[in-house]
Amino acid sequence: MNAIIRGKPDNLDAVGERFERARLAQPVFLNSVPKAGTHLIRNIMRMFVAPEQHWRREYIQHALLTRSRDAFQPDQPMISWGHLLFSDEAAVAVRDVRHIVLVRDPYDWVLARARFYLSDEFQGNLDHIKHGGATVEDVIMMMILGAHGRVPDLRDIFTMNAVAWMGSKAVIVRYEDIVDNLKDLGSKRAEIFFSRLLADCGLELPTDWRERVEAGADPRQSRTARDNLKVTAEMPTTLSDTHKRVVDFHAPGLRALLGYA
Repeated sequence: MNAIIRGKPDNLDAVGERFERARLAQPVFLNSVPKAGTHLIRNIMRMFVAPEQHWRREYIQHALLTRSRDAFQPDQPMISWGHLLFSDEAAVAVRDVRHIVLVRDPYDWVLARARFYLSDEFQGNLDHIKHGGATVEDVIMMMILGAHGRVPDLRDIFTMNAVAWMGSKAVIVRYEDIVDNLKDLGSKRAEIFFSRLLADCGLELPTDWRERVEAGADPRQSRTARDNLKVTAEMPTTLSDTHKRVVDFHAPGLRALLGYA
């Protein structure tokens, strides 16, 4: 699906200059289910990794993998990010990479995806559903079951972008766990959580980690954060019981596999 994401660029390169950031000894790839909070984990980690090791060319995806392989070179370690589905080529590419896979509760993911496609920031082949072109309820169904020839369905996205990687050495991180610990940064559990996340990326927890996490997680620095999207329709804050049942019918066992049920 061809699309353009509009919005102001973030200012985190300048923000990060006040921190002494560590150098990676091994490549790190922040993989994610699309619309699972990629900007959040990426922006947090940018506050810990030396800027010259940030992969800035593009979001890494299957179609771009051939030209993105430099991001995974062991002799020039970088931290990169994207939405790389499972495939033979991808498995070879990330074999020697510290691989994080970010997931999100499918119930909330459906709404996040619908909100994004109905926003002015998204320009693509679904513009005709905006501004009341389709009801919100129907758009939500498209996010679950797909739109023929235009949008893949929930089950395929989660299967190839998350479930398939669960059988590998990839570390699965839940978006909700990041958010919960952001709300409780002063706690020991938050310290344990972010210490583990950094360790999975080959980094130690610095003494000023809370300040770094707060800086990276600032929603004003994410063009796709909920508050920064100009949505063309009124969206519900929670998925309806009917739509939840459709998710469970379409992808039975998925939420339990990911740790949400």
